Amino acid sequence: MEHFTKPSPVNKKFFTPGVLVLVLLALNGLIFLAGRLIFGIGAVTNLNNQYPWGIWIGIDVAAGVALAAGGFTTAALSHVIHKEQFHDILRPALLTAMLGYTFVALGVSIDIGRWYYIWHPLIMWNGNSALFEVGICVMMYLTVLYIEFLPVVTERFIGHVKLKSIFSFLNKPLDSLLRILDKGLSKVMFIFIILGVVLSTLHQSSLGTLMIIAGPKMHPLWQTPVLPLLFLLSAISVGFPMVIFESIIASRSLGLKTEMNLLSELGRMVPPILGIYLAFKIGDMVIRGTFVYLTEFNTASVMFVIEVLFGVIVPLRMFLSEAVLKSKPLLFIASALVIFGVLLNRINNFVVAYKPPYSYGPYFPSIGEISVTVGFISLLVLAYRFIVLNFPVISLPDKSFVPQSKFAIRGTQK
Repeated sequence: MEHFTKPSPVNKKFFTPGVLVLVLLALNGLIFLAGRLIFGIGAVTNLNNQYPWGIWIGIDVAAGVALAAGGFTTAALSHVIHKEQFHDILRPALLTAMLGYTFVALGVSIDIGRWYYIWHPLIMWNGNSALFEVGICVMMYLTVLYIEFLPVVTERFIGHVKLKSIFSFLNKPLDSLLRILDKGLSKVMFIFIILGVVLSTLHQSSLGTLMIIAGPKMHPLWQTPVLPLLFLLSAISVGFPMVIFESIIASRSLGLKTEMNLLSELGRMVPPILGIYLAFKIGDMVIRGTFVYLTEFNTASVMFVIEVLFGVIVPLRMFLSEAVLKSKPLLFIASALVIFGVLLNRINNFVVAYKPPYSYGPYFPSIGEISVTVGFISLLVLAYRFIVLNFPVISLPDKSFVPQSKFAIRGTQK
C-alpha cells in the first residue's frame, strides 16, 4: 500500500501549455466581464424581463454551489463521522470548496443589475425571502471555509517569515502571531466544521426553494414541493464523486500518484446516497403523476431522461461494480457522469424548465455569458494550481517509506 507524507507544496512549474490555454480563456472572460461592469448587464447578455436568470445563475451559482459540496461532505466524513483515513484528501476538497464558493459569490455579484449593491443583504434583512437566506448562508459558509483553510496558511509560514529591509523587525511578531493563531484554531476548529456542515445543508436546499416560487412558470417534471430536498440530496450525492474527479485530475496534471485506495473506498459510499436521491426523484414523479410528460417528445422530456439516465442510473450501476472501483479510468468516468447529472439538473431547473407566460422568444446564452462562465472556471483551476504549488495542501508519496514484511524477523525489511 502506498504511504503518503503530511501535506506539502508540490514542486512543479506553474506554466504549462494547458495553463497557457486557461490563461487565454480567463483573459477572454475578464474582457467580457469588464464590459458587463462598465456598460451594464444588457451589454453582454441575452437576459431580459422575461428571462432574468440565465447560465450565470444556473451554472456559476446553482451548479457551482452543488459541485463545491465535496468540502462539507468530506469534512463531515473525516471529522464528524471520524473516518480518519480520509484526512489526506480533506485539504484538496476544502480548497476546491473554498475556491468554488468564492466564484459563486462573484457569479452572484455580476448577475444582479447593480452589482455594487451586493452588500445590501448584510444590513437590509428580509426573513421572508428565500434568496436572502441563500445569500446570508453563502456569505457565512464562505467565511467558515476561509477560516478552515487558515491552518494551511499558518503551517506554510510558521518559521518562514523572512521580511527584508525596513520590515525585518516584523518577522518575530508575525511568526509569534501565526503560532498563536495556529494553536487557537486547533482548539476551536471543530465548531467551524460543524457550522460549515449545517450552513451547507441550509443553502443547498434553499436554492431549490427559489424555483418553487416560480410556480407554473416551471415545467411539471421539475416543479415539485420537495425540490429543496432533491437539491440537498443531489448536492450530497455529488460531493464524493467531485472529490474523486478533482483528485484524479490534479494527480495527473501535477504528475503525482493517485491515492486509489482512498478513492475506491470513497466510491463505495456513493451508491447508497445516489440510490436515495434516485428513489426520492422517481417516487416524487409517481406520487404527482408527472411521468405522463415523458410520453411527450420535446426538449423538456429529452433533457429529463438524459439527466436521470446518464447522470444517476448509469453511474449508480458503475459505482456498484468492484471492477469500476479498482480502475482509475472507469472510476473517473463514473464520477464525471454524476457531476454531469447534477450540472444538467441545475441547468434544467433554472434554464430549460423555466418558461415565462409572456416571452418574445426563447433564451439562449450570449457569447459574453459563455465567455465569463468559462473564464471563471479557468480562473478557478489556475488558482487551485497556484495554491497547491505554494501551500501544503496535497499529501505527497513518501519515497523513503519501505513496507515491512509480515514475515520479517527482528525488524528485517522485506
